[in-house]
Amino acid sequence: MNMNKEIKKLEQVHLQKPEKVFTMYLNTDPSDPDQQGGEWKIHLKNGLNNFESYLQEEDDSDEKRNYWAVKEKVEQFIEENEQHFAKSVVIIATADDTIWFAERFQMPVKTEFYWEETPKLDQLKEMQQQFPKTGIVLTQKEQVKVIDAELGRLNDTQLFELDLNTDDWRQHQGPHRAQASMGSGGAKNTKEDQFQERFEANRYRWYKSLAPKLDKLAKEYGWEQFYLVGDKEELKDLQDNMNKEAKEMVNKNLLDHEEMHVIEEVVQ
Repeated sequence: MNMNKEIKKLEQVHLQKPEKVFTMYLNTDPSDPDQQGGEWKIHLKNGLNNFESYLQEEDDSDEKRNYWAVKEKVEQFIEENEQHFAKSVVIIATADDTIWFAERFQMPVKTEFYWEETPKLDQLKEMQQQFPKTGIVLTQKEQVKVIDAELGRLNDTQLFELDLNTDDWRQHQGPHRAQASMGSGGAKNTKEDQFQERFEANRYRWYKSLAPKLDKLAKEYGWEQFYLVGDKEELKDLQDNMNKEAKEMVNKNLLDHEEMHVIEEVVQ
């Protein structure tokens, strides 16, 4: 998802009675002291019922029908997705489905409900500013992992592995794959020593050949910022040969860690 495009599209929405837009920011963060007992369910019920009570006092049956249609869709989304909630849920919707934005996020929000002529986008924009389209490039010798993330969420993962027979980088999409075994015992140690020597001798050249591929990915993903994570010498070799400048270089070995852990460790 391109959140900038989504926000721009939502900014164009201006409706007139009886048509209105429902906006909900729901804090579902289990680490929040105020959410230990799943209090978000109470906040959701109260928020939805408050509008219903207000509309019962109004004399606009069309607006009531529109709200009930939206409420039903919101409740259905919650029921189908609550097992996968993270820190927050944002829903922006209209009765006729011309607008339906419903997303789970790994970023906290303040619980708010709106039923107005335009969507309320302040919190969404604030989240976008805090965590725009972001890349994380992790190095570990002959392996380089690329993580594409936005608003605390993992969008995509790529893995580059150096083919030591051809000196070419092979690209794989998806989760990190385990390294091939180098044997066992003394033979393994000898092979590892030989590899270490060869890697150090050729590291700069190999990383230089990878840099344009990473710049190309950064452009395709539309990264507004990116981080380099790994051995400081490896990071320096990559950064020296990339056009895009890293926001920060993090001297940690995290390539084998789960992607969401990396995002939380490096960015948040």
